[in-house]
Amino acid sequence: MRLLHIDSSSERLIPTDFSGKTIPPYAILSHTWGGDEFLFEDLVNSTSKSKAGYEKILFCREQAARDHLQYFWVDTCCIDKWNVRELSNAINSMFRWYRNAAKCYVFLSDISAPMTDAQLHQSIWEASFRKSRWFTRGWTLQELIAPASVEFFSLERQRLGDKESLEQQIHEITGIPVEALRGDPLKDFSVKHRRAWMVGRQTTQEEDLAYSLIGIFGVSMEFRYGEGKERALNRLQEEMEKANTTPFIVPFDRNARFVGRKSQLAELKGKLFVGALTTKVAITGPGGIGKTQLALELAYRIREEFKNCSVFWIPASDMESLHQAYTHIAQRLNIPGWDDEKADVKELVQLYLSKESAGQWLLVFDITDGARPETAGSSQAVSLIEYLPVSDQGAIVFTTTDRKTAVTLALQDIVELPEMEQDIAQRMLEMHLISPANEPEVADLLLKELAYLPLAIVQAAAYININKITLGQYLLLLAEQKEEVVELISKECENVIASTWLISFEQLRRQDTLAADYLLFMACVDPTDVPLALLPTTSPREKGIDAVGTLDAYSFVTKRTTESALDFHRLVHLSTRNWLKKQESLSEWTQVAITRLLEVFPNDNHWNRSKWRRLLPHAKFALSSGLPGQENEARMNLVYKHAKALFSDGRFNEAEAYFNDALQSCEVLGQEHPDKLDIINDLALTYSNQGRWTEAEDLEVQVIETSLRVLGQEHPDTLTSMANLASTYRNQGRWKEAEDLEVQVVETRKRVLGQEHPSTLTSMANLASTYRNQGRWKEAEDLNVQVMETRKRVLGQEHPSTLTSMANLASTFWNQGRWTEAEDLNVQVMKTRKRVLGQEHPSTLTSIANLATIFSKQGRWKEAEDLEVQVVETRKRVLGQEHPSTLTSMANLASTYRNQGRWTEAEELQATELEICSRVLGQEHPDTLISMANLASTYRAQGRWKEAEDLNVQVMETRKRVSGQEHPDTLISMNNLAFTWKGQGKYKEALKLMEECVALRSKTIGTNHPYTLSSRTALLRWQKEELEIGALVDRE
Repeated sequence: MRLLHIDSSSERLIPTDFSGKTIPPYAILSHTWGGDEFLFEDLVNSTSKSKAGYEKILFCREQAARDHLQYFWVDTCCIDKWNVRELSNAINSMFRWYRNAAKCYVFLSDISAPMTDAQLHQSIWEASFRKSRWFTRGWTLQELIAPASVEFFSLERQRLGDKESLEQQIHEITGIPVEALRGDPLKDFSVKHRRAWMVGRQTTQEEDLAYSLIGIFGVSMEFRYGEGKERALNRLQEEMEKANTTPFIVPFDRNARFVGRKSQLAELKGKLFVGALTTKVAITGPGGIGKTQLALELAYRIREEFKNCSVFWIPASDMESLHQAYTHIAQRLNIPGWDDEKADVKELVQLYLSKESAGQWLLVFDITDGARPETAGSSQAVSLIEYLPVSDQGAIVFTTTDRKTAVTLALQDIVELPEMEQDIAQRMLEMHLISPANEPEVADLLLKELAYLPLAIVQAAAYININKITLGQYLLLLAEQKEEVVELISKECENVIASTWLISFEQLRRQDTLAADYLLFMACVDPTDVPLALLPTTSPREKGIDAVGTLDAYSFVTKRTTESALDFHRLVHLSTRNWLKKQESLSEWTQVAITRLLEVFPNDNHWNRSKWRRLLPHAKFALSSGLPGQENEARMNLVYKHAKALFSDGRFNEAEAYFNDALQSCEVLGQEHPDKLDIINDLALTYSNQGRWTEAEDLEVQVIETSLRVLGQEHPDTLTSMANLASTYRNQGRWKEAEDLEVQVVETRKRVLGQEHPSTLTSMANLASTYRNQGRWKEAEDLNVQVMETRKRVLGQEHPSTLTSMANLASTFWNQGRWTEAEDLNVQVMKTRKRVLGQEHPSTLTSIANLATIFSKQGRWKEAEDLEVQVVETRKRVLGQEHPSTLTSMANLASTYRNQGRWTEAEELQATELEICSRVLGQEHPDTLISMANLASTYRAQGRWKEAEDLNVQVMETRKRVSGQEHPDTLISMNNLAFTWKGQGKYKEALKLMEECVALRSKTIGTNHPYTLSSRTALLRWQKEELEIGALVDRE
């Protein structure tokens, strides 16, 4: 649940997501929607406060404040409707949210009562109250019944009364018994009575007449807009009779006209859920033969037969669509860590379904081969195999036109779809025709001409139904199109499909130009999951709805009722693109698609994540065509937005390619254009996140020099660039340079933005980190305390940023050896994160790992080990064995084993970690080098000097080359190698290297840094030992 509150310093509306957290007391608004509401997108982008609907937000906020409630909820802007799972969850949770509200305010925009003592003048407004539109709407029924406290307000925000004081009037208006209004359990009222409460009420979408009763009857169900009122009510009845919480994620309704394929269905069912391993079966055959429809029917039959079997439908045209589908599954299953940007969600789903606790499941991979320019069947299959779960309770079905792909995925378990038999094709045609065809010979000729392909039969029947022609007339149309069809045929698109498409399309252009335009538009975006909100806007809105209905009637599209989206059959998509190429209009319509995508594609604000994730495949498809050229402004802006979204999702390699594309496109703007500086800055951040510090630094220096000259020293963009460069310096171990820049940024932001601005606090936290790296513990502590206290006051005790500040302060305490204070603060952070975020959230695991480190520092090895084992096992399960956080946990546990003298266990774990780091991150990655250094320490502790020396030398030389001679990590390597040489008896080499290490540490991190003091102490001790040995030799 997402709640709103007001930031006292800026007066901004702040959304806070309380999913998995303790929800504080809140107020909730009930109202009727108008035409100019303040939406979620307006909230996250801080726009459109001029909208009429914003007044309701202000009213709810002010009334909540009067009732001493910090948080409030308004349906227009607290639900991200681009997030399908969130929208479904909201519909199913709405009754509970209203029931749990401390106050429910009903804003009656059609009741005027301007007097301040409106309750004393009831006779003036009561007649209007009884006729209020609010009492006629479907959703307001539960908003009246669920809350304990319901207060009514006029258009002028004057209180009219509450559910108790107006009880008799409400009873007379609605017919709802006063006992129900007073909160008696709804189960005490019959189903018939509760249904009667909805009589006379209306909803904008007819299906909402069923969906708005979900809470009244205490069930949950999937919403499918477009299914119709009767079907929705029937499903509601089914759920009431038997609630089933087992997931069934299939975006299409069952095909009521499915016929034939009995032997193939029997063969498929016979191959599923047999044996000790996951059963895998592939359905293969040419395009349009009915593979997807067969798999869809199979999914519904499995659901009927195995009530507790989870079913997941996965469109798999490429890795992008696979990622989207796996994310949807992870969200639906609420798999811990699914929202961690660094986690591989595909691996999370794979691991989850591979566990026995996941129960029985069926995955259907609908592989639309060739749907995108870059798709390559067999290589795609190899990538897919990597993420398939393994369980004796699971089964996987693939659909593909490519037999090689089928063999790669399912080996010998392949079901080939033959041409449809004539009698089955005849039945299929009859089922799709509105008027019976009394021409059996003509029907046979037509079916033969259509090659008995289901897709062709469906399209032909759709055309015949709409245009009320005979089968013979359609045969003549097919004959007339043959010459023109030749130019539409490609190796992927068969003659007959192109023919039926062209006949329908030509008629569509004459009959409904908007529908034809929609078809051409969709040919320029990804064919899967095209949101209705992506289609070009129309006025009135009903015109667009009618156009989509026309496309559906012609069987050009398939409706995804649960997502308010459309799917294009691959061959329809190809035919449409081929027609555009023939007309030399592909570039023009790609431009239209890019322009529209640019309009709806959001910025990279965290709250927009679900929206951009649905739009990324469409932007990628439109941009991959190379039309229009790089110099096109709309294309350049969409490329940049696309790159920013990928960056925010942690997909840095992909983001880099798009940032470079955007950079090339904006060359015409000139070297000092602000847009170009933004792109360079973002590319530098991408390099930083990839550990490419030198490249990042070069770009950041370039941006700062230009920004200082063009924008000035105190411009926010200039300060951001300086802060980024400081972070790069810190990552390179150039702490003095980082400090100088960070001090400058902090002071300027304090003056320009204010002491408590989020950017100012972030700068202060960064400076504290630099102080800690320099061993300046007191200064780091003072800054961390200041940031923590401010965030507690501004954001609250349990805000993630506040908890991060507390964790940073705990780190400063343990750096100073203040173990008790560090432990106390870290325990507090850990307990809060467990309660607020959950036991397995990445931040919670970080807190547990930090506490283990504190125990290790105190020599409390058993306590440290217990926590570290817990973290390693959880991170392996949640994030995967190769996730950087998992590898860090393994390294920490290995160190604890080493400190206990358990050399074999330490060595085995370190060797495993090193192998993974080398393979996944590369031989020269900083984390790989740390792993090598740790293993060298284990060898040294065992007296295995030669092995330790070889690793130490390799680490030091690599760090010198990659990070530089004076980098702190390089100096750590020098220090370690010196100790190894000392242990081998190589005293002169050890002394010389330690002297060099002390000199460089004194120069770079200061003479009083703990690391410098430690190296100097060792050097002095060794020099003294050398003198004593020399004196002993002289005496002899």
